[in-house]
Amino acid sequence: MSQDVEVIDNTKENTALYLLAKAEIDTQIATAKAFPRSFKLFKNKALSMATMSEDIAASCTYALPRSGKSISGPSIRMAEIVVAAYGNIRAGAMIIDNDGKNITARGTCHDLENNVAAQVEVKRKITDKNGKIFNEDMQTVTGNAACAIAYRNAVYKVIPSALITPIWEEAKRVSKGDAATLVDRRNKAVEYFKGLKVTDAQICTALDIKKIEDIDLDKLEILTGMKAAIKNGEATVKSLFEDADDISIDDLTMLFDFKKEGLTPDELINAERILSTKETASFKKLHTLLQSK
Repeated sequence: MSQDVEVIDNTKENTALYLLAKAEIDTQIATAKAFPRSFKLFKNKALSMATMSEDIAASCTYALPRSGKSISGPSIRMAEIVVAAYGNIRAGAMIIDNDGKNITARGTCHDLENNVAAQVEVKRKITDKNGKIFNEDMQTVTGNAACAIAYRNAVYKVIPSALITPIWEEAKRVSKGDAATLVDRRNKAVEYFKGLKVTDAQICTALDIKKIEDIDLDKLEILTGMKAAIKNGEATVKSLFEDADDISIDDLTMLFDFKKEGLTPDELINAERILSTKETASFKKLHTLLQSK
């Protein structure tokens, strides 16, 4: 008894989808070439958005406490601002894998005008220190954080840090405030973390201080960056206050990119060598090296 087997050929369909996508990108590139960006307009627009208010300026920086110091950098909110102001650019992020132990997100960014593109993959573990898998809600939160970081890092690989850094520095200046508003802003920041069930002791440990009253302008800048990291989806309460020894390769890479111009050739070579490893001790060495600059 014979049986007919139907062979489905998707070649034509796949070719059609490819040609449609190619035509869409070609049209966008052609439009970008016809209406080139102005770097002066970009700077003015990005500065205006980043410093529109103290809260917006504060959201432009994330901070991660590490051994009494802080890893800080321009956040996903800063990335969104520069993308909006830069123009002729596409960026996004999505989850591409969940193997039961780690979630992997891929961020993409494509400068249509210069035809420069980058893809960045970010992994985040979904198990606790005992190996127990996170529940569904926590996996969603972790996935969102991975996407935020992947998006941010992809954007910063395409838009030069030389263009972003002055805008970021001005946003930090606006968000820092002064001594006259220190107490009020400190109380608001502490209350925010208390609402997340974070104790005063945990805050003091993260900032390497003895009591809440020791939070000065510099420590408040770190605490504000930690708050922004949580609100922006770049970090979780658990990662900030329970996993303080886990230093992300993605965060150190970005910190390195934004500070490497100030390093000597010998320091650059040493930093590149350290960054190529994934040992926590090496991360701490690199962090110390960069923090001194």
